Amino acid sequence: MPDILPALSLVAVPARRRLTLDLAKEAERRGFSGIFVPSIFGNMAQCTALALSTTRVMLGTAIAPIYARTVEDFAHGAAYIHEISGGRFRFGIGVAHAPSHIRMGVAPGRPLGDIRAFVARLRSYEGIGALPPIILAALRTRMVALAGEIADGLIYANASLSHTTSSLSVLPAARRADPDFLVANMIPTCVSDDVDAARAVCRRALTRYTMLPNYRNYWKEAGYVDEMSAIELAVADGRQSDIPSLMSDRWLADATLFGPAAMVRDGVAAWREAGVSTPVLVPSSASGNQLKAFEEVFAAFA
Repeated sequence: MPDILPALSLVAVPARRRLTLDLAKEAERRGFSGIFVPSIFGNMAQCTALALSTTRVMLGTAIAPIYARTVEDFAHGAAYIHEISGGRFRFGIGVAHAPSHIRMGVAPGRPLGDIRAFVARLRSYEGIGALPPIILAALRTRMVALAGEIADGLIYANASLSHTTSSLSVLPAARRADPDFLVANMIPTCVSDDVDAARAVCRRALTRYTMLPNYRNYWKEAGYVDEMSAIELAVADGRQSDIPSLMSDRWLADATLFGPAAMVRDGVAAWREAGVSTPVLVPSSASGNQLKAFEEVFAAFA
C-alpha cells in the first residue's frame, strides 16, 4: 500500500451536508491527502465548511466554473477560504462544458483566452488578502501547457492513463520537477470483489461524459479515435442507449479504477508513476450510495 494516500472527491448531497463534513474529518484522520469538491451543489460553500471542520488536509474545488460568478466575487471567496484554511485551499477553475453554459445562461469565448483573462483579473485585486494556488482544469495539451505557464497546478478529470506521460511532457521541466506544482486527476473508482459489477458502475459513471464534445476530442487525442467516432455517430443519430456498448473495456480500464482493493491500490500507484502526484478517487459503489462507496475506499486503504 502506498505511503501517501490518494485524495478523495466529496460531494455535499442535499440533506446529507453535515454528514459530508463528518466524512471529511474521517478522511483527514485516516491520512488521505486531499478533498476535492466538484462544482455541483455549491463547492465554494462546501470548501468554506470543510476549511472550518478540518485542520490538516488539503482542500480544493474541482472545479469552479469561471462563468458562474463575477471574477471579483471569486477573488474574495477564494482569498477567504485560503485564509481560514491556513493555506490548505487550492482554487481549481475551468471553463466547464456546454450543458453547464446553457444552465448558467452564458456565452463563453475561447477556453484558453478566457482562462488566461480570468487568472490575470483574479490576481489584479488588491486589499483582499492572499490568494490560494490556482489550479487549471485541463484535458488537452494546450490547456496543460497554459497551466505550466500561468498556474500553480492542473487537474484532469477522467484522463487516460496511457496518455498522461505524453500529455504532461508539454510542461516545462521546472514545473514537472516542482513538488509544489499540483498534478491531479479525478478518477472514477469502484472498489468491489465483483469486477464485472465494478466495471459496470464505472461505465455508467462515464457515459454522460462521452456525450460531451470536449471529452471526446480529448479521448481521440489519447488514441481512442474508433470508440469516440462511433459514439459521435450514436449521439448524432439519437442512439444514446447504444453508447455503453461502444465504450470499450480497454478504454474504460484506462480512465477508471475498479475491482478488488489491491487492484485499486495498484492503479493509484500506476497513476503516480505516470506523473500524477495527486490521484483523486471519485468513489462509487456497486452496492450502495456515496456513504457506502466511502466505506469501501476507507477499507481499501486502511
